[in-house]
Amino acid sequence: MKQLRFLTVVTLVITVLFSASYSFAGNKRIMSIRAAKVLAERALVESVYGLKLRATESVENMVAASFEGSTESKTKSMIKGITYIDVIYDEASDIAKVTAEVTLPSITNIDGVEMDLHNKTFRRVGFATSTPAQAGPLQAMRAAELDAYKQLIKQVVGFQLESETSVENFMLKSDSVKTKVMATIYMAELVEYGWDDHGDAYVVLQLNLDEVNSMIGDVVQGQGQVIQVEGQGAQENDFQQ
Repeated sequence: MKQLRFLTVVTLVITVLFSASYSFAGNKRIMSIRAAKVLAERALVESVYGLKLRATESVENMVAASFEGSTESKTKSMIKGITYIDVIYDEASDIAKVTAEVTLPSITNIDGVEMDLHNKTFRRVGFATSTPAQAGPLQAMRAAELDAYKQLIKQVVGFQLESETSVENFMLKSDSVKTKVMATIYMAELVEYGWDDHGDAYVVLQLNLDEVNSMIGDVVQGQGQVIQVEGQGAQENDFQQ
């Protein structure tokens, strides 16, 4: 009788354990965290090795609603030694946040320039989800990041501006302004990021010119020792509405 009772208890414990395991056996957490790690790795590569960015902006007839812009970026490099110092997963929203860092003695950047990094440690953050409906804020953050890179390039490298205005019978007939950016930027550091009350994302990047000059052995032109810019990104495309 005791043996039968013992077997019944063991069976009950095993059943509870398997039931608990089954209820938490989903893969969303694993996939979201893994995706966040990949995006944090990309952020490190873009920050340290650099990214090539091409962007155009246009304003037609002074109307803010007709403002259009497009930005494309590309990066590619081998990197190793990345560690993940902070991994956070919110089960309710299925959003993962990963902070990654890497310490590098020297590299050859995206332009083929040798850089002595003096064992500097770089740190970047990646967000990801495995639920498409939750991706809006994260997509806005990426858009803000690229906008910040674009603003940084405008400050450091410069940009091309084209303008054409037509006046007829003392009245403005047409007015067109276009700016173009095509350059490489590297060594940008993340200072701040977040979302405002409207749900729009913002990213603050900065570039220490003295530090970059010492690393590449060249002179990067700019105003002031540290250049800081803020990029913005939206979740909704209400321009079409």
